[in-house]
Amino acid sequence: MLFRSRFMPCQECGASVDRTDLPTHECSPQRWADYQAFGLRDEIAELEAGIGRYLATASGRFETWLAARQVHGQA
Repeated sequence: MLFRSRFMPCQECGASVDRTDLPTHECSPQRWADYQAFGLRDEIAELEAGIGRYLATASGRFETWLAARQVHGQA
C-alpha cells in the first residue's frame, strides 16, 4: 500500500500545503519569486556566463569603457 501524504507542493511557489487548503492557498510574493528563480537557475547562470563572454570581446570592452565615462560625467 502506498502512503498518500496529506501535503502537496504548490505548483506556483513550491510551498507544502495541506490538500484541503490547496483551493484557498495564496502564495507569498517572496516565496513565489524565490521558487521561480530556482526553476530558472540554469538560464540565470548561462546569462551571467554570456554577459562575461560578451564583455571579453572588443565590443564589450568598448561598452564597459563608455559606461564608465558616462557614469563619471565625461561623455
